[in-house]
Amino acid sequence: MIVEAMGSGSYFSASCLLVVILQLAAISAAFGQDLVFGYYDISCPNFEEIVSTTVKQWVQKDQTLAPALLRLHFHDCAVRGCDASILLDFPGSERTAHTVSCADILTAAARDATSLLNGPFWANQYGRKDGTLSYAHETSLIPAGYENVTQLIEFFQSKGLSLLDLVVLSGAHTVGRCTCGSLYERLYYFNGTKKPDPSIAPKYLDYLERKCSRPYEYADFDATTPHLFDSVYYENLQRNTGE
Repeated sequence: MIVEAMGSGSYFSASCLLVVILQLAAISAAFGQDLVFGYYDISCPNFEEIVSTTVKQWVQKDQTLAPALLRLHFHDCAVRGCDASILLDFPGSERTAHTVSCADILTAAARDATSLLNGPFWANQYGRKDGTLSYAHETSLIPAGYENVTQLIEFFQSKGLSLLDLVVLSGAHTVGRCTCGSLYERLYYFNGTKKPDPSIAPKYLDYLERKCSRPYEYADFDATTPHLFDSVYYENLQRNTGE
């Protein structure tokens, strides 16, 4: 199991979970964006306060938005670098950032969302530039959950990231959920056998089968502490009770 590269769940401390998000900054650097602390100190000194207040208000209305913001940030960074191109959906939809870039807003929002999930808080470097291009076919490059370990390692290496980065970033699945349709192959048709994946712990299999009676239902990545940014996701994987 790939999580063994990090050792036991008890070893994986909260300070190491901070690396989950800091790796996203590394992706920005890898794409040639020069980032600095205090980038908006003069042009928009209340930038982070505004984003923090807004994120908190929305998450209070819908708790699922917190992990969604975290995942949105990674998916943005993993395609063309952290340039907010994930927000573009049709020609002419480019955002015009007069003061603060959309890419930096998304970065700040992901940090604040993590903090609201009882995760760590950290100082962000800013200065990301917004992209103007977004191609649907490029999203197919992002892992969808069906890849084997070799394919995942190759994807991360193509972004200048290591095996350790892969394991750490996977920890972001300690929060959030997926549609049950993405689990159907493991639950009902594993390797064409019309049977479930035998590696799934029996009690967890029973939970998933009850949770996923329909493909459009949702299942938490971490069924133990689904709304906390912690290390339980890794412990679940080692017990064969995780996704």
